[in-house]
Amino acid sequence: MTVSSLSGSRVFHRQLSHSLPTAVSGRGITLTDAGGKTYLDASGGAAVSCLGHGHPDVIAAMHAQIDQLAYAHTSFFTTRVAEELADLLIDTAPAGMSHVYFVSGGSEAMEAALKMARQYFVEIGQPQRRHFIARRQSYHGNTLGALAVGGNAWRREQFEPLLIDVTHVAPCYEYRNRHDDETPEAYGQRLVGELSDAIDALGPDRVMAFVAETIGGATAGVLMPVPGYFKGVRELCDRHGILLILDEVMCGMGRSGSLHACEQEGVVPDLLAIAKGLGGGYQPIGAVLAQGRLVEAFGQGSGLFQHGHTYLGHAVACAAALAVQRVIQRDGLLAQVRERGQVLQRLLQQAFGDHPHVGDIRGRGLFWGLELVADRGSKAWFDPARKLHVRIKREAMAGGLMVYPMGGTVDGRCGDHVLLAPPFIASEAELADIVDRLVPAINRSLAH
Repeated sequence: MTVSSLSGSRVFHRQLSHSLPTAVSGRGITLTDAGGKTYLDASGGAAVSCLGHGHPDVIAAMHAQIDQLAYAHTSFFTTRVAEELADLLIDTAPAGMSHVYFVSGGSEAMEAALKMARQYFVEIGQPQRRHFIARRQSYHGNTLGALAVGGNAWRREQFEPLLIDVTHVAPCYEYRNRHDDETPEAYGQRLVGELSDAIDALGPDRVMAFVAETIGGATAGVLMPVPGYFKGVRELCDRHGILLILDEVMCGMGRSGSLHACEQEGVVPDLLAIAKGLGGGYQPIGAVLAQGRLVEAFGQGSGLFQHGHTYLGHAVACAAALAVQRVIQRDGLLAQVRERGQVLQRLLQQAFGDHPHVGDIRGRGLFWGLELVADRGSKAWFDPARKLHVRIKREAMAGGLMVYPMGGTVDGRCGDHVLLAPPFIASEAELADIVDRLVPAINRSLAH
């Protein structure tokens, strides 16, 4: 059974040109539609469903919270469950983080982080700082501030007149941009040098923050930082009193094999945005983790953060997230993500390592991207008019597989990739099934 946006449905679907299956149930790593067809969720939706679907512990926690208290506005009350979740997140946070600001998703988390950065500098008497620097081929959300710092050209284009002016530098895109005679470390330092030049051009005392995904997400298909890159970025920001805002909405909360991806880079940000894997899709929730010195500046200054939303710290959302995080801790799922990630890497290499149209296989933990090319030698991309990523999604769905393909990998217009982000609970057999279904979906798409 399908419901067409143009023939019967009153839902304003994000795509109005084709019909969607109706999801009716989910269990483990599968979803089932109204016709009884099942789909392996190999992307966690959009890297969201870290515990899969229908986890009994999370459902029980949500029921218990609803029975007790569903909602209390944060201008009047805090709640026990929000406090417990904040304690858990700070206990496991990067060094120096002292407080958590709860929101309803990743875009809101990034929007809040940008405002925190601006207000922080106002509070400490540096109101001249007004510039953000971010990276091309990034994605930080769809609210106007988050869209402005994002470097997804396709998403930004029609809204450009509404966006604040942000300076964008090159992403860490080793597959395409590292020179043949350049070590990964030297490439990373070249990127740090470009950032340094951008800071100098704007004026070091006028820059608020550098904004980056620790591991690039959906825009360019899991862009991995080279060794030393983020350490160089952190040192540069410290030298000029600039904040480092890391966006781990997609790559964080265990997705890359550690709770926070920045742990593996040996850096600590000033503000850290999380969402997706925080609540696993059971309720809408995101958060910003903030360094204590920032929070102290607010407390010693105006005493408030001039920002807010109606559903901040929603009790049921916090209960769901708390249950998700407790399951991850109890069941040792971070170690499992690392182990299963090695299995998935091996399976992908076996299936696509010699494929004539897979140029790069990159990732960490259960977060992987395949970049598709017309020619491996030249790294030439397919004609964007072919819409290869759209065909792959269609063929995968026909084969009962959910993956996350995207176009514009290279520059916002050209290039295609497929992103995989299966639930942390996926078995080795399920990972093998995912790859077995992905191979024909890609091959059929290429044959058209």
